[in-house]
Amino acid sequence: MEFFISKGFLFLPGLILNSVPLQAEFYMCVMLDNLLSNKAFTVIRNRNFRLFLGYRFFMTMATLMQSVIVSWHIYSLTKNVLWLGMIGLVEVVPQISISLFAGHYIDLWDRKKIIRNSTFILLIGSGILTLYSIQSFHSYDRFGIWPIFITIFLTGLSRGILMPAHTALLGQLVDKKDYANAATWNSANWQVAAVTGPAIGGLIYGFSSILVAYSSVFVLYFISVGLINSVKAQKIVRTLKQGEEAIFDRIKEGIGFVIKTPELLGAFSLDMFAVLFGGAVALLPVYASDILHVGPEGLGFLRACPAIGAILMSFYLMFYPPVRNSGRILLLSVAAFGICMIGFAFSHIFWLSGLLLLLSGLFDNVSVVIRGTILQLYTPEHMRGRVASVNSIFIGSSNELGAFESGVTAKFMGLIPSVAFGGVMTLLVVAATAKINPVLRRLSLK
Repeated sequence: MEFFISKGFLFLPGLILNSVPLQAEFYMCVMLDNLLSNKAFTVIRNRNFRLFLGYRFFMTMATLMQSVIVSWHIYSLTKNVLWLGMIGLVEVVPQISISLFAGHYIDLWDRKKIIRNSTFILLIGSGILTLYSIQSFHSYDRFGIWPIFITIFLTGLSRGILMPAHTALLGQLVDKKDYANAATWNSANWQVAAVTGPAIGGLIYGFSSILVAYSSVFVLYFISVGLINSVKAQKIVRTLKQGEEAIFDRIKEGIGFVIKTPELLGAFSLDMFAVLFGGAVALLPVYASDILHVGPEGLGFLRACPAIGAILMSFYLMFYPPVRNSGRILLLSVAAFGICMIGFAFSHIFWLSGLLLLLSGLFDNVSVVIRGTILQLYTPEHMRGRVASVNSIFIGSSNELGAFESGVTAKFMGLIPSVAFGGVMTLLVVAATAKINPVLRRLSLK
């Protein structure tokens, strides 16, 4: 039977409208129409934003799949927790090194092309891992684990460009009044990919082979390149002066703007230090193997738990964005994140560890949405790339240096004390930020 849908109403030819089943279906469609007309779905009506979300979904899923596969692969080869920390260090060095320069050119060049070419570098890296995993090549016997770290280096290089480029391009795709809505959808999209990526990566690795796992990552990167190529962004009118300014003067201008804006500096610093000390993701392979005694499938589940919590919070924030008392909510959510990490450190029960990670993702997503909204609202269009690059350094250094810090402290303090120490330090960072930055504490985005 043929169905016709128009403005959310369903018409079935040849049936009587006053029939009970049809009335129920009719009212369900009216409810669906009302739901989709809600402000929470404003940016989803934008085709280019949908394509951008699709690109970010596949790109993020591939990156996090690769992260899980690489971490388990390295630990299975070396059985050395310090190598897991080195993953973060090798990735963060090129990311930080290139970010500020990337921000300069993001404000001058075509942002979509920058994203497409940087994603292509990720595609090349995944190709290296795919070739490395072919057993007949005996790559580990010949080259050790260095090809894996070459790929990690390329990933860090690309992330140093992509993180500020994504933020800057987002401002070209949606109206200013929709920034909070776009930030929430962007975060929810990332978190869904963060759930499916590690889970699928762990399952493929556990039930198939390392070659199939790395090949799957390659395919997802290939799809993401095609999607970003289809996005059409609004053109930006740039003045001649912008192109004539010296690169270091422009970079200095971007850094100075962040330093002089307490809302930006406070939000960036809070995230950097909290995740630097409070993150335990780098040690999850050790927890999965030695504490909770689960395999790569369990590791994939643990990696997915924070993202599951973030998704649940994202759906709530779509309808109730944190625009009132935003600064206070930001501080409380980061503190709650630190408490979850302390609890996770001492947990020896698989479901409890998963629950605490889920709650940590729930609270962390609040800070992600607030920080993203602050960045879009407080940054002029012509500086968005440079300010976003400063933000990417804060985020990148916190994640990757946090992974290095986790590996080092676990080596010298022990696994459980190191994670608990990180959670306590997160609480101290929140207290210090609330005291030092009253502007952020009183911030309201309404």
